[in-house]
Amino acid sequence: MQRFVLTPKFIASLKPAAKRAYFWDALVPSLGVAVTPRGTKSFILYRRWPGSRAPARRTLGNANKLPLSEARERARDWLALVARGVDPKAQAREAALAAQRARTTTFAAVAEAWFADEVKGQRAAATVAREVRQEFFPLWGKLPITEITTLDIRTVIKAKAATAPAQARNLLGFLQRLFTWAVAQHAYGLTASPTAPLKPAKLIGRKVPRKRVLTDDELRAVWAAAPKLDYPYGPLLKILILTGQRRSEVAEARWREFDLTKRLWTIPPERMKGDAAHVVPLTDDVIAILKGLPRFTKGDFVFSTFFGTRPVTGFSRFRARLDKLLDAAMQAPWVVHDLRRTMRTHLSALPIDDRVRELVIAHRQTGLHAIYDQHAYTDEKRHALELWTARLHSIVAPGAKVVPLRGGSK
Repeated sequence: MQRFVLTPKFIASLKPAAKRAYFWDALVPSLGVAVTPRGTKSFILYRRWPGSRAPARRTLGNANKLPLSEARERARDWLALVARGVDPKAQAREAALAAQRARTTTFAAVAEAWFADEVKGQRAAATVAREVRQEFFPLWGKLPITEITTLDIRTVIKAKAATAPAQARNLLGFLQRLFTWAVAQHAYGLTASPTAPLKPAKLIGRKVPRKRVLTDDELRAVWAAAPKLDYPYGPLLKILILTGQRRSEVAEARWREFDLTKRLWTIPPERMKGDAAHVVPLTDDVIAILKGLPRFTKGDFVFSTFFGTRPVTGFSRFRARLDKLLDAAMQAPWVVHDLRRTMRTHLSALPIDDRVRELVIAHRQTGLHAIYDQHAYTDEKRHALELWTARLHSIVAPGAKVVPLRGGSK
């Protein structure tokens, strides 16, 4: 068997022959270049492989693409494995399987499986998926889920709690649900959740119910700032104020939920906190806003920065722009959910039955009412929202007609 000191120039000079030809390297035993009649060139290694009785050739790679230096290094690695009785092909299969298992057990892969298996269809599913991807994927996305420790989680949640305790509590809750689900699957190597030792009250602090209600001046400032925000944030902000619904319920709304002819918006059960459909009568102001919004052909979401295929995101940037517009108008720190509490507080100053006030913002009935009172209260809710709209006009446009209040003016 003639041997050559293979060089890139020598390999490039090899021409097709009538039958397959082999040229063996003088530096690495059993390494050669095979040339087919069609001119295909491959690096090969000729050995008796573990478990085989006769020697055989195996391809290391395309000689036109694999550098000679790498081919020699790969050949030496294979020869070392053979000397230990290990079949390189079997080892490669095991490595590929291990890599595949590693890809399916990363934090990101497990989280995506959780979204699809358990979160999908639940209320605020899009919000849960978005916040988990945004907050944790950059940190842990490529890590095996088994490598994420209690200390890792504590560090992230503690840092978030310093500036946004409510969000920190939500994020910890998402992780608790995710890891509990992953343990129950018996598929990811987890036997216990690293979130188990973490208690929200000790890590984040005692949850204090918010009581912040915007003053009339503050509400007027927020309303005036809305038109200065681009779609989708400006119109979304106004509908939040006009309807009193939760941010996720408005932000994730789909056009299919609206019947503009009947002037009704039906939020499906999977998007509601109470797991029951919620009907919101539409006032003239809300309908006017909806009719002015773009309609996308690619997707059905009303408020979207993705041509309707996904609901709007980027609320932190939205808040930064809104706060800049409001400047010093706000007398104390506030969050978007305070708009809902403000609207509900104003409903109490209007001639509306208390049960209707609660139903307007989708608070569930309790006691016997929840069992025996199945009346939809659609007309009553419509009247309440019309009264609120008129009162809102009197606040944001001083001089307009004020709705008479039960018990006098505010």
